Amino acid sequence: MAETNAKASGTFKIGGDLEVNRLGFGAMRITGQGIWGPPEDPAEARRTVRRVVELGINFIDTADSYGPYVSEDILAEVLAPHPKGVVIATKGGLTRHGPNVWPVLGRPEYLRQCVLMSLRRLKQERIDLWQLHRIDPKVPRDEQFGVLAEMQKEGLIRHLGLSEVSVEEIQAASRFFQVTTVQNLYNLANRKSEDVLDHCAANGIGFIPWYPLAAGNLAAPGALLDTVAKKLSATPSQVALAWVLKRSPVMLPIPGTGKVKHLEENTAAAHLTLSDEDFRALDTQGREAWKQQGQRK
Repeated sequence: MAETNAKASGTFKIGGDLEVNRLGFGAMRITGQGIWGPPEDPAEARRTVRRVVELGINFIDTADSYGPYVSEDILAEVLAPHPKGVVIATKGGLTRHGPNVWPVLGRPEYLRQCVLMSLRRLKQERIDLWQLHRIDPKVPRDEQFGVLAEMQKEGLIRHLGLSEVSVEEIQAASRFFQVTTVQNLYNLANRKSEDVLDHCAANGIGFIPWYPLAAGNLAAPGALLDTVAKKLSATPSQVALAWVLKRSPVMLPIPGTGKVKHLEENTAAAHLTLSDEDFRALDTQGREAWKQQGQRK
């Protein structure tokens, strides 16, 4: 059996020139409970980060708010000087007041501080991909987009992305800079960003689905996802991830964990071959589940 490697997921060029393997790693979970403070098992978190690179994962997503700062610090501690070809994408624009508390702050001077401090923590001279974690509704969005464009021109940032945005917001930001990635909630059972994904696919924008393993009731014993998983000798989570990868060539899923075993299981999904028939059946069930969820609200 071939060794597990994220290369099997295929590649994508962020901004047309920054090539990464499509299956990435989300570094949110190498922090404490509530994404606050240090991880419960720091040694395991560090082992996980080392294993990420060994498994051929060269796209790592983090944020200054994870910890806060803990995730970026651990990544720098383990990986700096960064292995050639490994892209660490980070985000800014949120503040932290406690576990699971994430106030938005998009004032231009704060966003500049976010970038400068992330550069310092990650021990980099330029951030390959910096993403606005949320657009602050209390600050004119053009001011937020404007300062990002300035920092890109200054050479602090190579590529820029957005998170949790609509098609209209992507188009508004595109007047200031090339939007190279969009990070929205998306998985088999949550389809609220279908229009955003379609826009990204049509415009060569990388789509980073966060929470990509979720499948809701579709993963129940005896359900279709469970049946397909048994047929492929895989777990329902692996099939859900394989489905996300097959959904679009611009898809860059970043399943996160702080444990080596879970990381290896996730990466093995890159080797799953989902038939067109199974893909369509899962897609139909996922869309129906999402539709029903909307009707219940």
